This record gives sequence, structure tokens and C-alpha cells, in this order.
Amino acid sequence: MTDNQWDKLVSIVEGAEYQSVTSGFIIDSPWLPGWYGIPLIDYFSSDELWLKANLKAMDTFPDTLFLPSFWSEYGMCTEPSAFGAKCTFWKNEFPFAGKVIRQIEDIDALEAPDPATDGLLPFMLNRLVKMQSRIEDSGRKIRFSVSRGPLNIASFMMGVSELMIAMITDPDKVLKLLRIITDFLKKWHEIQRNTFPSIDGIMMLDDIVGFISEEDFLTYGFPFIKEIYDDAPMKVKFFHNDADFRASVKHYPDMGVNLFNPGIQMTVNEIKEVTGNRLTVLGNIPPRDVLASGTPEEVFKACKELISTLSDRSHFILSCGGGMPPAVSTEQINALLRAAAEFN
Repeated sequence: MTDNQWDKLVSIVEGAEYQSVTSGFIIDSPWLPGWYGIPLIDYFSSDELWLKANLKAMDTFPDTLFLPSFWSEYGMCTEPSAFGAKCTFWKNEFPFAGKVIRQIEDIDALEAPDPATDGLLPFMLNRLVKMQSRIEDSGRKIRFSVSRGPLNIASFMMGVSELMIAMITDPDKVLKLLRIITDFLKKWHEIQRNTFPSIDGIMMLDDIVGFISEEDFLTYGFPFIKEIYDDAPMKVKFFHNDADFRASVKHYPDMGVNLFNPGIQMTVNEIKEVTGNRLTVLGNIPPRDVLASGTPEEVFKACKELISTLSDRSHFILSCGGGMPPAVSTEQINALLRAAAEFN
């Protein structure tokens, strides 16, 4: 992200209202390798191809914001690998992290990993260190520390169903697990910030928040996620949850979030109303049924309709509801950008 792009993002998050409509997207391994034309395994294993794919996207669409920008990651294996998860990588399928906790008692013996040395995290960080000068030579900087959230990581360590059941049968064990993961994540974000002083944003993704009730969110989600955001004195505090966020979204501003990428369960206006317009919405075009499956004309029409219905243009960045899905073409993205430009 360039200095001008970063400054614009910060101003939108702080409530500035522009005549123009700004667009932005989360881009990572589900979309970028396929769009660039390489297998996933090459994207994960070649620093050179990873950098070229990211630069190609940013050079092709210079007028949009890519978030978090230069995301060094290994899919859902990223953080669970530090806890000892078996990580399976196929040539061109999404990687998968196996369970670490086979029975609830395993939590008592769980050792907290060191994010500086354990799993795939050192490789993530070293990729950015090696490529930092070339990123900066392109006129851009590393702006965000990034991780999955505590419940998301716990769901890979235990299994989603097992985690949901344990919240009912063994709440103290689940809280103990989330305590370990939260402390680990605070250290991991601190390491990223200390390595790259240009970082002034934090991004977390936790779709499991959308699987639970408001009561369970306030017990198992809110306090741990808030603690991580509170520990990060950043200008932009970005949260992604494109599962059903309706039970929890009203609490996100108090959790520390000021930029939110939702699913499509609510409109932008509804999110603004329930949160008191205290966070910026990055959305909310249907990612699969419109952006990925629609013709460029259908994408253009959906975007124009969304923009025209906004109660106001503050705290809004036009995007899809969730990260950029696989198989979205250059033409479909350009249709979204063209719709935004019509309102400039």
C-alpha cells in the first residue's frame, strides 16, 4: 500500500466522507495464485512468485486498496502449525491443518508456542524481511500485522463441532485454550510490529465468531479479541467475519474494531445503524453469486445499486462481502471499479 493509499484508508476509518467511492479487497491465496496463473504450491513455496503475484495485482488495479497488502501466509495452516498441527499441502488445493487436541484433557498439556521460532511463522516473517526492500522500491510499505483469531485457531486445533460442544460441556477448558492462543497471538502481532515499523494496522479473521450466539460470543470471543486489539496501538483495527455476524456485530466497535469486512447477511446501511456508524464497512457485494459468477454487466449493476442505496458515504469502502473469492476475473473487478468511478 502506498503512502497516499494508506492515508486515504486511515481518513475513511476516521470518518472522512469523500465525493468519490473508494474500493478495496482482501486478497490472499484463495484468489491471487489462480488469477496470476500459478499453482498454489508455487505461491506458497516461492518468495519470488509470491512477490510478483502481489505486485501484478497492485499494478493492474492501482486505484483500489488491497488489504492487508503483501499478506505472507500459508492458508489455514499458518497459526495452527506453531501448535504442532499436521499441515497438508496439495499442488493446487487449499492446505489443511489437522487436529492437535484429540480429547479435551489434551488442553491441560498444551504448550504455548513461540511465534518467533515455531511452525511456519518464521518463514512468513522471513519472506517479508527478504522482500521488504523490493516492496519499498515499488513505492509501497508493509502496513498490517495479520493473524487468524483465537476461535478460528481453536477450531482447527480441536475441530469445529468439538469446540462448539466443549463450550457447553467444558467451558473452563475452552477458556484455558483461548487464553493460551490469545497470549500467543499478542506476541505474534508484537513481533510483526517490531520487525516492520511501517505497520500501523492489525487485521484478524475469525469466522467462528459467526457460528455462536451473542451470549457465547461475549464469553468466548469478545474479551479475547478485544484484548488483542487493545494490545496493538494501531490506527486501523481490521476484523473479518463473513459467517453470520448478526448476533455479534453491534459489539465490534467496543471490541476495538474500526474496519469490518462482513458477509452478506446484512446490508451496509443495516450494519451502520446497528453499530452507530462507528466502524467502516468493507463490502458488501455478494462474493460468489455476483462478483465471481456474474457477468461484468451484472457486477456493475449490483455495485451501482448498492452505492445508490447508501444512507451516507462515510465509513464505507466498496468491496465484496468477504475476501476475494477464487476465479474472479480482471473484467469483473474492473466492472466494480467502473461502478465506483461513476459516482466520483
